[in-house]
Formats: sequence, structure tokens, C-alpha cells
Amino acid sequence: MDTADATVRPADAPLAFRPATEADVDGLVALIESAYRGDASRAGWTTEADLLGGQRTDPEGVAAVVRGENSRMVIVERAGELVACCQLEHRGDHAYFGMFAVRPALQGGGLGKVILAEAERFARAEWGVTEMHMTVISAREELIAWYERRGYARTGRMTPFPYGDERFGVPRRAGLEFELLVKSLG
Repeated sequence: MDTADATVRPADAPLAFRPATEADVDGLVALIESAYRGDASRAGWTTEADLLGGQRTDPEGVAAVVRGENSRMVIVERAGELVACCQLEHRGDHAYFGMFAVRPALQGGGLGKVILAEAERFARAEWGVTEMHMTVISAREELIAWYERRGYARTGRMTPFPYGDERFGVPRRAGLEFELLVKSLG
């Protein structure tokens, strides 16, 4: 079954969070791709389809996070179906948050806020970190504003987009870069 297109069960069912396993990799890749790339991603508001074509991730990249000693790929399920995911990586005094994807048809209903808050709670409680870091394409003003409303601050620290490395997508415009966003978890 294509997890990205699976029928979602009742919205009032509780969310379940669990670490991903190798068996989850294909479903995670499908979910991440559906949230960011191609026409299917346009059903939600997190699409990058106007900025980037090609892939957002691949099975090897997701499997590396699943197997990583200092990382955790978090599966979010409702009534046994994959609805969202995120990556957490322990990096000393801070955690890195990435590969955040919510099924496009479920975006805009508050699910992302709940998942982000749980990721922050986990990083603070389990790893004792004092900050959460993430990088966002600086042209994604609406997405950055969403994170700012949740306490993340723009740092102005930029890293270039890896032009020429199609593992991260095929840019549709010049000048793409990532900005570091930081939130204190203290």
C-alpha cells in the first residue's frame, strides 16, 4: 500500500509516536515526498514544488537516520496509519529537527504543532538538550513564520543549497540557501 495515499481514519483517534524501524523506510520516503514534491504536495501548504523538483529524500538517507546512533526517526500514527514523521538528532548541547512531514491532506489542522511540541519535549527530557536547531530554505517565508510563531528565531546564519547534488532536489531557481533557526528549550 502506498502510505502517502492511504485512507486516514477518524481525526479524533489519538496520535501514537514511535521510533521508526527499517521496515518503515519505504512508507517514510513516500510520506516525505508527498509533503514536499510534485503535484500531490500542493494539497498541503508545505510544498517546495515551485522551488525544487526531483526527490526530497531517498531510502538510503532515511535508513541512515533510522540506524543512526545519535538520531531518531519518529513515526506518528493515527489509528495505525502513518500521518507524519520527523527526524531528531542529538548534537551535544542541542538537537537537530528535520525531515518533518505531515500528510498533505492533514496539514493546517494543528497536527504539526502537536508533533513539534512532542519532539521538543522528547529532546529536552531524553537528551537534556537546551536548544532545538533546524535549517529551512530561506525563501520559505510562510514556513519560517510558522516556526517563529512556535518560538524559533532566525539566526541569519546561512548555508548554501547543494546545487548539483540531486539527492536534495533539482533547484528551479538560483540563490537558494538554508537558514538556521534556533529555539531555547530551557
